Formats: sequence, C-alpha cells, structure tokens
Amino acid sequence: MALFRRRKRVAAVSRDRAAERADLDHLENFVRTRRGVEAFLEPRTTVTETTVMLIADDGEWTRRRVGSPEDARRWAHRTAIPIYDVRLMGYPQRMRDYNERRKRRPELF
Repeated sequence: MALFRRRKRVAAVSRDRAAERADLDHLENFVRTRRGVEAFLEPRTTVTETTVMLIADDGEWTRRRVGSPEDARRWAHRTAIPIYDVRLMGYPQRMRDYNERRKRRPELF
C-alpha cells in the first residue's frame, strides 16, 4: 500500500528570472531617449522580483527587473534621476493618462 510512501521533495522553482545586464541597458536607454524620467521602485512579490518602473514626462513607461531595492537606488543616483517607492507615492496620473490614450488610439503607438 502506497498511502504513506515518502515523496521526493521538489526544489522550489522560481517563476521569474533574475535581473540581467540587458535589463539595465534597456533602462539606461529609456532614460537617455526620454525627457523628465522618474523611477518608481516596485516591491518583490510572490511572482516577480523587485522591479523599477521608469515613467517619462509624457507618461510613457517601461518596467524591468533589478537585483534589489538598494541596487535600484544606486542605479537611479548614478543615472541622476529621482526614485520613489510606489507603495508610498503611487503611480503618477500621467502614466494612467498615457495608458488611456494608448487604449483609445492604439494606431498612434
């Protein structure tokens, strides 16, 4: 009878990938090619690692993984952009407006 047979433990599987150099390159390119960029630090969740959302002056945004909140703060300081904790500040209205414009007129984006 196999009711109480011990099963092999399966190692925990990460559903997310770690931050890579390509992520930082993308963020740096976004900062170089947009005006008025601000960084918003998003906390680690059960599904994703710590992420940074960059939001430009017009509301355009991008999100990428970072190693840790400290790494994100160092990167933002080195890049000379302000960084905010999204849990304290929330997302800016310009980002929601941008998303709404994209939804209404996707052919423009």
